Amino acid sequence: MAGWKESVGVYRDPKMIVMFILGLFSGLPFVLIFSTLAYWLAAQGVSKTEIALFSLVRFPYSFKFLWAPYVDHCEIPVLTKALGKRRSWALVFQFFLMLSLLLLVRTNPAQMPLLTGICAVCVAFFSASQDIVFDAFRVEDFDPQDQGAASGCFVFGYRVGMLIAGAGALYLASILSWENVYTLLALSSLIGIITILIVKEPPHHPLKDNTAFFQNAVIAPIKDFVSRPGWIWIVLFIMLYKLCETTMGTMTAPFYTEMGFTYEQIATIVKLYGIVATILGGLIGGVIVVRFGVMPSLLICGILQGISNLPFAYLATQGNSLTWLTISVISDNLGAAMATSAFVAYMSFLCNTAYTATQYALLSSLMALPRDLLSSGSGWIADHTTWPVFFIITTLLSLPGLLILLVLNRKFPQKNPQGTSADKP
Repeated sequence: MAGWKESVGVYRDPKMIVMFILGLFSGLPFVLIFSTLAYWLAAQGVSKTEIALFSLVRFPYSFKFLWAPYVDHCEIPVLTKALGKRRSWALVFQFFLMLSLLLLVRTNPAQMPLLTGICAVCVAFFSASQDIVFDAFRVEDFDPQDQGAASGCFVFGYRVGMLIAGAGALYLASILSWENVYTLLALSSLIGIITILIVKEPPHHPLKDNTAFFQNAVIAPIKDFVSRPGWIWIVLFIMLYKLCETTMGTMTAPFYTEMGFTYEQIATIVKLYGIVATILGGLIGGVIVVRFGVMPSLLICGILQGISNLPFAYLATQGNSLTWLTISVISDNLGAAMATSAFVAYMSFLCNTAYTATQYALLSSLMALPRDLLSSGSGWIADHTTWPVFFIITTLLSLPGLLILLVLNRKFPQKNPQGTSADKP
């Protein structure tokens, strides 16, 4: 295991700044077509029913594994030869993402909601597609022992991007038109484009035989993954590790409202303090991964992730308490971000560098599936229990993932990225 000084020192690597920038431009468009989009639609007079329907634009994020093999192995004429495979795809996706955002805000959702929806889907598609490249970039550009720190920087940037596109956009909307706000944020993508042009192409292992593309680019990554001992347990773990967070997250907005907190209080504590705690948690999680290794970090951070839900149970008994709202939000965001850094490092560790983009896209889609399918059931749980009981249940939902983690380490121990010994918690 690395010493604490050495563990923290990993952040001095200039490549960590690149991870921060890529994370920033991954988080920014995600918020612009979700929560911030809802504010813009409401300002344009769109009904609540139609605003809810716009949530369907998220499907590219859940199904990006379908085109990930082509991003992983296909080349772009001229650009790939000049820039390399990863940089050329990143450049193309960032350019069309910027263009889609500029077109989106120039539509009229009240009169032509279909056109607005198509533009929003395009934003989601190019955003999800650039994430495929960014994830591959991170996995390929860092040694296994540095994946936790790289993930922490990426999550750091991602949360800053969410803050800019969320609270920042709302602040700008109070002094500028929504069209100017989206235009300004879209043009900020030029920073990401310049970054891609400056950085070096990460090492990549191309297919040796391009004559059977489907077999090599689609079937081979899946076959490689399912050939791992205990792959079914790995899939179950990926689907369940973040279940406690996704189940609770869906219900926090109605909970805050029911507790009588004002929008100003929610914006300050939940958005601002919460984002700061998330950034800090992501960086701490990265240090823990470097210090203890991936598998022990998953256990440590997973336990903290589950426990961090409990202050909400106490807050529910106290009512409108700003002190306990602050404690609850900070603890939840710290725990969740620490677990996310360890989790992203683990999924990066699982990827074969010959199929980086495809396998990571598949794993991240498996992670998103419970969010999309099971989080809708959290409302039923909240309706049929009290708030304290609900948050205790979400805490208990951390146990299945942790138990599966213990099974994985006992029956199918993973090799420590820092050496050859088993990385057991």
